[in-house]
Amino acid sequence: MAKTLSRRTSELLLAAVIIARSTSLLLLKLGMADMGAFTLMALRFSTAGALMLLCFFRRVRAAGGRTFLKGAAIGAVFFAVISCETATLRLTATSVTSFLENTSVVLVPLLLALWRRKWPERATLLSAGLSLAGVALLTLGSGLEGFGPGEALGLLTALLYACAIITTDRMSHGGGDALVMGIAQVCTIAALAWAAAFVFERPVEIPGSGRDWAIILALAVVCTGFGFTLQPVAQRGTSAERAGMFCALSPLSAGALGAVFLHERLGARGLAGAALILCGIALPNLLAAAKAGRGRRAPHS
Repeated sequence: MAKTLSRRTSELLLAAVIIARSTSLLLLKLGMADMGAFTLMALRFSTAGALMLLCFFRRVRAAGGRTFLKGAAIGAVFFAVISCETATLRLTATSVTSFLENTSVVLVPLLLALWRRKWPERATLLSAGLSLAGVALLTLGSGLEGFGPGEALGLLTALLYACAIITTDRMSHGGGDALVMGIAQVCTIAALAWAAAFVFERPVEIPGSGRDWAIILALAVVCTGFGFTLQPVAQRGTSAERAGMFCALSPLSAGALGAVFLHERLGARGLAGAALILCGIALPNLLAAAKAGRGRRAPHS
């Protein structure tokens, strides 16, 4: 079994994973203009799965059956997440989709509280609240314009995403090679996407333009090969609550990329949102450091 990363390294990797995936909403929106949602998903995850199998064939061959089953379970939940996400993108603006999906930062600690029958710590709730407020400032320029089917699907996406984070937490902490779990997860999503494409998008049309394949490759390599495969590896070294809070980095990263490459202005509202997200993520570590400092300064009995 591969060595578990330290908490700091795990959280740095998790941040990188979520930042890599933050480009997917825009790429999905562009890709779905010419391709069916399930066809795009199938091509994206099949390409990523093939690349990962080529790179890590020996580790995959050495893994046990339970590792593949765990990866398949994670993949099934994430397939539901991505299916709802793509449907939401068809019905609402990208910014609204981003906000609703990232309400998972609050849903993760609440679902865990129900599971454990224990209310979350105040620091966890405060961190989640700060992060959610930051996401709202970054994504909702003029607020939600009513509540329709798209918004309902967005909230369902958030609930499923919270379940995916918790499922990944449970599976990755239960033994097995976390990287192989990630590869099995990607291959499972590919298989389910092909099945859905042949059921709902007949005839399945493979794109022929260079633009479409550039989108597929970007989604496969950056958002999937790195962004999905390594999430179980990253989550093994941290808690589900912390993983949920790191999801708020997605709209922050998307806003930063827009400012750098598209010359979009974040403005005072966006900068305030970014500050709240960073404060929400850093708060537990700051409180822990302050508590440790008080302990060192306390007189020895």
